[in-house]
Amino acid sequence: MANLSAINLNRLVVFVTVVEAGSLTAAAARLGLAKTMVSTHMQRLEAEVGASLLIRTTRRLGLTEAGEAFYEASRRIVRDAEEAVEAAGQNSAEPRGTLRVTAPIDYGATVVAPVAVALRQRYPDLKIELLAGDRIFDLVGEGIDVAIRIGKLTDSGLQAIKVATFEDWLVASPGLLASHTSPSTPQDLSKLPFVSLSVLPQPTTWTFEALDGAKEQVQFQAAFSANTAYAVRAAALAGGGLAILPDFAVQADVAAGQLVRVLPQWSLPNGGIHAVFPAARHHPQKVRALIEALRAHVDGG
Repeated sequence: MANLSAINLNRLVVFVTVVEAGSLTAAAARLGLAKTMVSTHMQRLEAEVGASLLIRTTRRLGLTEAGEAFYEASRRIVRDAEEAVEAAGQNSAEPRGTLRVTAPIDYGATVVAPVAVALRQRYPDLKIELLAGDRIFDLVGEGIDVAIRIGKLTDSGLQAIKVATFEDWLVASPGLLASHTSPSTPQDLSKLPFVSLSVLPQPTTWTFEALDGAKEQVQFQAAFSANTAYAVRAAALAGGGLAILPDFAVQADVAAGQLVRVLPQWSLPNGGIHAVFPAARHHPQKVRALIEALRAHVDGG
C-alpha cells in the first residue's frame, strides 16, 4: 500500500486543475497562483508518486498513460472532497470559492451577468467566472460548475433544474414597419424581409398559433442571416427585417420603442431555461445560490 504521508494531497487539486484547464498558465489563473508555483507542484507530485504524469510540448499539454489513470482517480477524490465540504457547511457558511458558469451569449449578457454581479456583491468571498458562448461546453472536462441552457435539453448524464421559461417574439423596427404594409395575418409575413438565426434546424419556417388554437405555418424569406441571437437582434434594430427572438433578449428594446412586437395575438412556441450541472450527491452551495438568484430575478425579486 502506498504511503500517503509522503504525498502532498493538496497537489491533487493542482493536478486536476492543470488537466482540465489544458495548460499550466490557465491553471495558474484559475488557482490564483504563479505559473512557476504550479509547475513546481507538478514536478514534486510526479516525484512523490514515482511516475511521469504530464507530457509537455511547446504546443500542448497531455497525459501519460499513468497520468490518465491518476487523473480519473484524482478527479473523483477532489470532487468527493468538494461535495463533503459543501455538505458540511451548507447550512452555516456563505457561498465561497470560484463559481464557473457558462451560458449562451445573449442570455449570459442580459440575465446571467447582472445576476452574477449582484450575487458577488452579496457574497464577497465568492468569485464568479462567466463563460458566454453558444457552443455546448464539456462541464466536467472544462471544470465548469453549472451551465445555463436554453430550449430542449439533450439526453445526458447531467442533472438539470428549470430556472425559467421563455417565449419567442416576432419583432421589427418601427422604420421597417413604416415602409411596408402592416401585416394582419401570419401569411402576410412572407412579404417582408426576415433576419434568420442560421444555427436553428429550420431558421425560416415557423408555426404561429392563435388564441382559438388555430395554427399557421409561415415560410419566411431570409434577407439576412446570422449565427448568434445578438447579431440577429442588431440587424433587426437596424431595420434589416423581421426577427424572431426570445423575449428576454428584446423586452428592453420593445419597452424603449426601438422594436415593435408584430402580430402579438399570435403566439410562437415557448421553451425552458435550465441550470445543468454534473451529477452529484450534493448540489454545491454556490450553484444553489446562483439558481436561487436567477429565479428571483425572473420573478422580479
